[in-house]
Amino acid sequence: MQSRIFVPVIILCVLIALAGCTGTQSTPPPAPSGVPGTPTAPAGASLVPGPTEVMPEYNSVMVDVGEKDYLGMIPVTFQGGKGLGATKKIDVKLTRVNGSVQTATIGTRKGDDVELQGTRGSGSERGQADRVEVWVTMNTGQTYKIADVLREYRTRG
Repeated sequence: MQSRIFVPVIILCVLIALAGCTGTQSTPPPAPSGVPGTPTAPAGASLVPGPTEVMPEYNSVMVDVGEKDYLGMIPVTFQGGKGLGATKKIDVKLTRVNGSVQTATIGTRKGDDVELQGTRGSGSERGQADRVEVWVTMNTGQTYKIADVLREYRTRG
């Protein structure tokens, strides 16, 4: 009888020990390449887009990250989708070239939007790219990163 209890306890202890060893290691940001137009940022701010997640089709929604205009403004618009009624919150994060960060929350009705103030170029020069990330939280508590893009400054003309 005691051996029946002993084996599951050993397995449970091993699983708990392994769970504590699954932390992630942070990697230092890449060194600036010196190539014009290559995004660079201070330590701690990354301008390299990461992977995004695919939402289940029955719960999918779309958020458009528009092009940066000549004033440096980046529009982000909720387009709705099959998961419109199940969407609890939409968070947006803008990381600028200088490392500063702006966050915003978009409403959960189709057409709700926010404009973020990105890095602006000067005159006819092309500004460097800013990074925009979008997370959608569903009413189940599940959060999906659905967009991670770079937006460059667009000049007039």
